[in-house]
Amino acid sequence: MPRGRYSLLDPHDHTPFAEEHFHCAPGPSGWRYVSQLTTPSGDHRGSVDLTLDALGRPIRVELHAAGWQVRGAALDGITWVRTDPTGTHATEGNVRAHAFTGTSPAFLIATARLLRLTPPSAATRVRLVALTDPVLAPRTVDQSWTLLKREAHATDNAPLTVDEYQVTALDTGDRHTVHIAGDVVLAAPGIELEALESPPSVFDEQDDA
Repeated sequence: MPRGRYSLLDPHDHTPFAEEHFHCAPGPSGWRYVSQLTTPSGDHRGSVDLTLDALGRPIRVELHAAGWQVRGAALDGITWVRTDPTGTHATEGNVRAHAFTGTSPAFLIATARLLRLTPPSAATRVRLVALTDPVLAPRTVDQSWTLLKREAHATDNAPLTVDEYQVTALDTGDRHTVHIAGDVVLAAPGIELEALESPPSVFDEQDDA
């Protein structure tokens, strides 16, 4: 069960705006990721609770930020309920999409698990509901994911397999690179892995069949 800490940075000027303390693990039904977010000064900023099924689909998503809450799942596409900080107003949403995305590194892992690409892959299009900071506002986005290469790196324990993805925002054409090992993001724009207490989980290859 990997435990660790990410720094989340402004993608434009690289200023840290949050730390995400996480733990995650595969299980009988799929994979779960839980985290608490703090500001650079240590104040509570929000939380992430994401559970995927064995095919990488979101069966439970619960996010908290700035008093706002979103709960969602893959149901008739992607369905969610967003509640305001007072708790008096709730807005339901549903779109034809594949999964959620957002600031948390968990969503990069989730998209990679959903697509299950093998290198060298063709560009694969995916439609996601982005829950954007600072108030978890939902926005539908289209991305293209390509698995450029998969490399094994020697470590003191077992070899570490690292996947290098190219992710393209189809509305703007912006491209960036994401490096993932198991269920840990090693590097991505706006994300820095600061601490990791145990190696990334190795997913059962049968799950990818």
